[in-house]
Amino acid sequence: MAKKKEEVVRGAEVTSDGSRAINKFRVSDFVMMAIIIILCLTCILPFIHLAAKSISSDAAVVAKRVFLWPKGFTLAAYKSIFVDGGLTYSMIYSVIVTLIFTVLGMVVCTCAAYPLSKRRLKGRMFFTFLLMFPMYFGAGLIPAYLLMKQLHLLDTMWVLILPLIYSPYNMLIMKTSLQTSIPDSLEESAFLDGASNFQILFRIVLPLSKPVLATLSLFYAVGRWNAYADNKYYIKTDSLKMAQYKLSQMVSSASEAQTISLSEAAAVTSTPEVLQAAAIMIVTIPIICIYPFLQKYFVKGVMIGAVKG
Repeated sequence: MAKKKEEVVRGAEVTSDGSRAINKFRVSDFVMMAIIIILCLTCILPFIHLAAKSISSDAAVVAKRVFLWPKGFTLAAYKSIFVDGGLTYSMIYSVIVTLIFTVLGMVVCTCAAYPLSKRRLKGRMFFTFLLMFPMYFGAGLIPAYLLMKQLHLLDTMWVLILPLIYSPYNMLIMKTSLQTSIPDSLEESAFLDGASNFQILFRIVLPLSKPVLATLSLFYAVGRWNAYADNKYYIKTDSLKMAQYKLSQMVSSASEAQTISLSEAAAVTSTPEVLQAAAIMIVTIPIICIYPFLQKYFVKGVMIGAVKG
């Protein structure tokens, strides 16, 4: 009886199944909820502000009267961007590059992590050190540029894909996940049944590793989608520039000259600030649409890689 009263005082009542049901909030609960709400608002409010600006009239945006609700609803900025076609083409090109990058990245990550997660691999510690070394040390921009030049990758689509498909951090997460979630006895029984390493990998290991696979795929896709530094250093041809770099150029040109470079066919009728907001929305929406479908796997995969390491 005394124990039950103590649980009630603490704000949790023990139910018949052993779980605890919260029947009142403490001051610390309100503080944590307030902090979480503030952090969520810092992410959501800027996005809502940009969305409102992108569909508001030029006069309202220039007068700084648009905050979280559009004023003078218009889609002129989106129309100008789609008529121009430059950013639309870059979006399609970016999707293709991101898909290829993600698939190749996951193949390379799996081929590196799976052998290193097995104790039977001779020299496992040496190979782990060799593959983890790039995580802490890099040659720098100039040697990387000279290497890309020697490999004849400059100003090609592959310079955006091949140099970054191997990620030591992602490999470490997958290696840790495979070591903790796949029991050795399961693979030993498959070996006794005559299965090869590749059969075990494709029929046992990968089907049981969906959370970490989804997590790392999201890491690869978001990382490639948001990156634009390699576009800036390695790409000169306009048709090979990804959407994020096009957006960066658009924002820079508007900040310096108060104009945004679109073709004459676009018939621009919006101010640079409105066009910036519309372009940011177009580039951001694809990732926002994909994330909800991978959220449950993303949470599981992060917990596996971070807690059980």
